[in-house]
Amino acid sequence: MGDNPGLEQFKFPLDLGAPEGSLEGRSPPIDNGSDVIDPSRYYSREFMAKEWQTLWPKVWLLAAVTSDIREAGDYTLYQHGHEEFLLVRQDDLSIKAFYNSCPHRGNRVCQVDRGVADSFTCPFHGWRFGGNGKLQEIVDEETFNPKLIAHRPGLTEVRCDHLAGLVFINMDGKAPPLKEWMGLPEGYVEAYGLETMNLVRHTRSDWSSNWKTGVDTFYESYHLPHIHPQTQGSIEEFSQVDLYKNGFSRMIMWFGIKSHRHEVEHSRDLDEGTKIFLRDAGIDPDTYTGTVADTRRDIQIAKRERAARLGLKDWNQLTDGQLSDGWITGMFPNVQMGMHAEGVFIMRFVPHPTDPEKFTYDNMLLYRHVDTPNYDVPTWMAMPKDIDVTGAVRPEIERWAANEVPGIGPVLLQDFELVPHVQSGLKSRGFKGPLWGEQEARIRHFHKEVDRYVSGEK
Repeated sequence: MGDNPGLEQFKFPLDLGAPEGSLEGRSPPIDNGSDVIDPSRYYSREFMAKEWQTLWPKVWLLAAVTSDIREAGDYTLYQHGHEEFLLVRQDDLSIKAFYNSCPHRGNRVCQVDRGVADSFTCPFHGWRFGGNGKLQEIVDEETFNPKLIAHRPGLTEVRCDHLAGLVFINMDGKAPPLKEWMGLPEGYVEAYGLETMNLVRHTRSDWSSNWKTGVDTFYESYHLPHIHPQTQGSIEEFSQVDLYKNGFSRMIMWFGIKSHRHEVEHSRDLDEGTKIFLRDAGIDPDTYTGTVADTRRDIQIAKRERAARLGLKDWNQLTDGQLSDGWITGMFPNVQMGMHAEGVFIMRFVPHPTDPEKFTYDNMLLYRHVDTPNYDVPTWMAMPKDIDVTGAVRPEIERWAANEVPGIGPVLLQDFELVPHVQSGLKSRGFKGPLWGEQEARIRHFHKEVDRYVSGEK
């Protein structure tokens, strides 16, 4: 049995050899040291309280995607821990965000995930507010002391901005401008055209671990051969790791190629996973004449040619690597995006309102529909067959409690089953703290930024 052709290029740290300064180029090195952190941050209520005091109010939080609120009057809700926000598209097509809390008695004014409305009426006592948050009516206003309501109490507005199809909120209003705070290279997110995609599936499942345990799990590919062995035939586990300012990071993972760990019997020994990637690119694996060393490049060529035939102009601004690979992008503090030419997976790791050992895994799938028989949803996206991918209908959120098995696909389900065991082991007297290797550099980078907020440095 021989080794996978091209093995010599898969040595860590991996460098894909792209020109310096390009979107695919390696980032300048950042030395985050080799500290071993106190693991109590994963289960301490005191640390959780510090995060609510020093982290969550100060950062930009991804609250929505613009495809959910395209027209005037469109609204959507975003829940983050014990806070909930109402985001509304205004008549001038700007976006405003408000705490979803009635100024009268604190009741949630809006109790529907999304919709269209020109006003919102609190279901408790009927106070009505415009889509701009201004108070429109107090039922039996004459029974209130005029001094008490002289300020015309409307919904409390929260700072809001959007970029490249993503909508963010900042609670304390003091974060740097969104574009300045965004730690990714100029044009990085914009190149994918998220604003032209639709949200076609939204799952929300409760996981039994701290939110940072969830982030850690998805911030490295070191675990793939052990937890997800089925990926070895079509994904290279070594990735190019890039660290950026403000806790942002990325790993580029080569798709459509055998892992360097995966032995092959001959140059035409194509794994079924690689055949799926070939089919998704429009290549018939039964008549394909390339070798295991050619698949990734041939997938890029086939996708580029098909995009030209179908007039997919958004693809013109993507590199060849973006056509074939996964650009797994971390947006500090609690978002990871799996970025692909066809669509983008958005993962939010949302803290539990009161329990540091629980979080909600919020997964949104954005997809750019192409109405042609020669193009379909890539198989690796694991899209259920009954999903409407046209964007005509925004799907309801699919929800699972912590004691339920979520329908999130076999790979993510393996992570779901893993994290409770990690969370349990983190509390062991025998565990002194994580020993992060270089393949886990994104995790260390993430925690260093968390520490800057918790310590009051930021």
